Amino acid sequence: MEREREYDVVLYGATGFTGGLTAEYLAGHAGKTRWALAGRDRAKLEAVRERLGVDVPLLHADSEDPASLEELALSARLVISTVGPYLKYGEPLVEACAENGTDYIDLTGEPAFVDLMYVRHHHRAVESGARLVHACGFDSIPHDLGAFFTVQQLPEGVPLRVEGFVSASGSASGGTIASAKGVIFDPLTGLRAARARSRMEPMPEGRRARIARNPLPHTRLRGGFAVPLPTLDPQVVVRSARALERYGPDFTYGHFLALTRNGSLGGDGGLREMLRQKPGDGPSAEQRARNWFRVRFHGEGGGRSVNTEVAGGDPGYTETAKMLAESALCLLHDDLPETSGQVTTAQAMGQALIDRLQRAGLTFRVL
Repeated sequence: MEREREYDVVLYGATGFTGGLTAEYLAGHAGKTRWALAGRDRAKLEAVRERLGVDVPLLHADSEDPASLEELALSARLVISTVGPYLKYGEPLVEACAENGTDYIDLTGEPAFVDLMYVRHHHRAVESGARLVHACGFDSIPHDLGAFFTVQQLPEGVPLRVEGFVSASGSASGGTIASAKGVIFDPLTGLRAARARSRMEPMPEGRRARIARNPLPHTRLRGGFAVPLPTLDPQVVVRSARALERYGPDFTYGHFLALTRNGSLGGDGGLREMLRQKPGDGPSAEQRARNWFRVRFHGEGGGRSVNTEVAGGDPGYTETAKMLAESALCLLHDDLPETSGQVTTAQAMGQALIDRLQRAGLTFRVL
């Protein structure tokens, strides 16, 4: 007999910066959802619980203690992980969830981690019924769901081209900086992981979806210019397109940083100050209140074209915590398509998550 799950969702990493913001969001929006906090330092967990003023259970879990992660996965229907860098700390929890049929979400922006988790744990998750959904924060929800939203405005059954242009003002936490340093200083790991995934991942029959290789966008920007943005986001968008026939028989996606008079990256303090931040650190509430993001999309196909926009507040932390928590609540409570294994936000949740995020204050609109 399968063990009854005591909790709907457990947040692992609540004592970190983004984990704390996610816990705060759950405290205000979880409703009757049974949730708990998990981590290796009980005193710090108690401090988070006291700060939030909520009476939720505290669970011990440590990335270096596989038995604790196994117990964590068995206790919950879904686990949220905010413990990074994910290449260093993330795999044992993914493995425990895949083995035990437990849904898993995180906010990684590390391509190598996502590819390695596919190679090592996708098939087991398919067998157990677990949904493994990476990149449920600013990487890569606005881009994945924004492209999905744009495709809905275009004709069906025809070749489609979509380009996304990112503008933002934001600051980075120490955890994000640590993840970024890992990607920059260890590119070979990413290359090997991508090659291993390409050897085993099936492509859709009779359809194709790909990242645009042209360094210049097809779309002309007004009052600025764009440069390629080599993040995890276009890979996620293209995987959604391969999984969903609505993207048409031939889908191309380009992803760019828009450099315009009204857009900037980096936020307060500059790059040098950002790089000094350590995991657990992050921008103040005052800094976050000034930050914003906007992703504009141009789509065309079948003789039609459309411009859309996804926008919100502080991208890296306030809105990321919101997106992560709403993804968990969506997977738990909404009527969704049947999926398992490593899946994207568009593939697993699609319009249901867009609806949630719109109610939570993000905007998805046709311009």
